[in-house]
Amino acid sequence: NKAISADARTMRSARDARTMRSARDAKRKGSPLRSLSDFTSLEEKPQFPGASAEFVDSLEFIQPNVISGIPIYRVMDRQGQILNPSEDPNIPKEQVLKFYHTMTLLNTMDRILYESQRQGRISFYMTNYGEEGTHVGSAAAMNHTDIVFGQYREAGVLMYRDYPLKLFMSQCYGNANDTGKGRQMPVHYGSKEQNFVTISSPLATQIPQAVGAAYALKRENADRAVICYFGEGAASEGDAHAAFNFSATLECPIIFFCRNNGYAISTPTSEQYRGDGIAARGPGYGIISIRVDGNDVFAVYNATKEARRRAVAENQPFLIEAMTYRIGHHSTSDDSSAYRSVDEVNYWDKQDHPISRLRHYMLHRGWWDEEQEKIWRKKSRKMVMEAFEEAERASKPSLEHMFTDVYSEMPPQLRKQQESLMKHLKVYGEHYPLDSFEK
Repeated sequence: NKAISADARTMRSARDARTMRSARDAKRKGSPLRSLSDFTSLEEKPQFPGASAEFVDSLEFIQPNVISGIPIYRVMDRQGQILNPSEDPNIPKEQVLKFYHTMTLLNTMDRILYESQRQGRISFYMTNYGEEGTHVGSAAAMNHTDIVFGQYREAGVLMYRDYPLKLFMSQCYGNANDTGKGRQMPVHYGSKEQNFVTISSPLATQIPQAVGAAYALKRENADRAVICYFGEGAASEGDAHAAFNFSATLECPIIFFCRNNGYAISTPTSEQYRGDGIAARGPGYGIISIRVDGNDVFAVYNATKEARRRAVAENQPFLIEAMTYRIGHHSTSDDSSAYRSVDEVNYWDKQDHPISRLRHYMLHRGWWDEEQEKIWRKKSRKMVMEAFEEAERASKPSLEHMFTDVYSEMPPQLRKQQESLMKHLKVYGEHYPLDSFEK
């Protein structure tokens, strides 16, 4: 140890001697040595790999309200008047009429199926009242080949893509015409032809799945994007965090579309988060974000169209927070009068409804009138009722579908269950409505 200590002293002495010689040489050459205080702040920039920032010499915590609320982009006011002509999307009359027909047809379908559930004809239903503008505006801005991941309140997106009323009704009734063969609960739609991924009940699981799909499209170098819908309540799930982070780091062409409708079932936004909504979270993940008036179908259209263009061109994610209001109950299992007032609901239904706003716009342009409204309302109800009656008359899927579409070859344990069911029905079949099922 003494020998090591002596060696260390010798090395320090040699180093100090070299330093002194360097200092004398520098002084002789006219370039004096600089002390640490001589370095400028530019040369003292942080080099940490985990953040891009500057040093400060005062202690200050970041406040959550460091900036005022993110503004809400809109194109027309509540009377359907365009506020800034340069933001008018100038959508042709035929397409605007499709907007209106889809929104009102969805509204009519909701009313009939909601009453159907109340009469015990179907087991469950979720209406879309008040959120029709978010569905149609965003759906119109996407390409048909783009992939949609929904949560459970996006029936208007599928309807805008021309999904037939017959299949909406068949899915809710779980009959033999249902593409899911009656194995999903109502409103869990899906369509390969419409590039609409089948809805699943667990909240927020679709968000990271959508990122994976967007990453696959990026690798294919396809001119396609993914749009993923969810509510502000789902944004509190861990799945949302993982999805946002993966989408940014993997640079995926995806649009996260958050429908902030004020309530996560019975929990108001005031009890869900303390920050500035959902759009404010985007920059923290490195995601370009915007907040729009979800009751303004043109604002939703403009924002989604531009986000889609840039997502594909630049391979990066976008977050759109559409501010709207859920006028209906969360579902037929909910009674919203227990946690909000009738006056609150009536305000949004009567004063700031997306359908009314678009109707005002069409009236101003001379594209619609009261007579056309009466004719369309009668026609749309007839269309829904015909599909409703057909779905109710249709048989249930064959019982064998309880065991198919999972394995390419049925494993022994599943075959044993099927045989057990058939034996049971052979003995007790008279107690079951077997005549209502396809043979």
